[in-house]
Amino acid sequence: MDLARRIADRGSELLLFALTPPRTTTSTERAQEIADVTRERLGPLGLDGLVLYDIDDESDRNPQERPFPFLPTMDPGSFRSEHLDAWDLPVVVYRAVGKYERDDLRSWLETQDAAGVLTVFVGASSREKQTPVSLPEAQALRAEVRPDLGLGGVAIPERHTRRGDEHDRLIAKQRAGCSFFVSQVVYDVNAAKNLVSDYHYACAEQGLEPVPIIFTFSVCGSLKTLEFLGWLGVDVPRWMQNDLRNALDTLEASYQHALGAARELIGFCRHLGMPFGVNVESVSIRKAEIEASVELAREIAGELRR
Repeated sequence: MDLARRIADRGSELLLFALTPPRTTTSTERAQEIADVTRERLGPLGLDGLVLYDIDDESDRNPQERPFPFLPTMDPGSFRSEHLDAWDLPVVVYRAVGKYERDDLRSWLETQDAAGVLTVFVGASSREKQTPVSLPEAQALRAEVRPDLGLGGVAIPERHTRRGDEHDRLIAKQRAGCSFFVSQVVYDVNAAKNLVSDYHYACAEQGLEPVPIIFTFSVCGSLKTLEFLGWLGVDVPRWMQNDLRNALDTLEASYQHALGAARELIGFCRHLGMPFGVNVESVSIRKAEIEASVELAREIAGELRR
């Protein structure tokens, strides 16, 4: 059964792998090489789908200096159509909707094959940022133009910790057409458990069927990456920060933490009867981190009932 159908049927225990497209400065030939290597590397994992992120400059969300410079990447929709055309699995294409004019977003929606493409709409990085298209406007446009195209939303456990209302946001997005959610990368597993629990029981109170939440996990290969996670607003518990800073092998330590967190969330979602999935993220260009992410996906695949 394809990914869109499984999500529509509120299927569970999905496995996705996420990456960012190459930088805009990458040549056409090199972009194709990257796509080919990606297909070879991920082929044996038995994924349900691939996620392509849409990177936006988020400097407005945090006044502190960005640990890594912002480097624009290729449009994920273009990377898929031009370089991953031989990919035989569904692709979830992120759209940072504030980057696009309304007509451009409409044109993209109209040309997508609903059998092979789903999308996740991401809103502006801050309330103050002025954008051509807001998240509600993008959701309404999709409902008008392509209601058959699977739409996902972003779930942020850290925001739930700070404000306590992320489950209400998820329900509002669900009512606006979202049939699944993908979380920000999870390091604080308790925050993720609080969110999924509150969402699950709020749906029950309102007579709604919960839709799958796909939890994202990743490895952290360096202390600078750990600093960047903090800049992005990802909560890494103090005890875990201490462990990573003092580990002989930061990458291996983060791998074990990610695997443990994934196992805990898998068990918790099964306990609730909550449809869920796992998304393993690889956004580094370092070979060791890419290989660790692939191995993490392989090991998590063995934990899922698929």
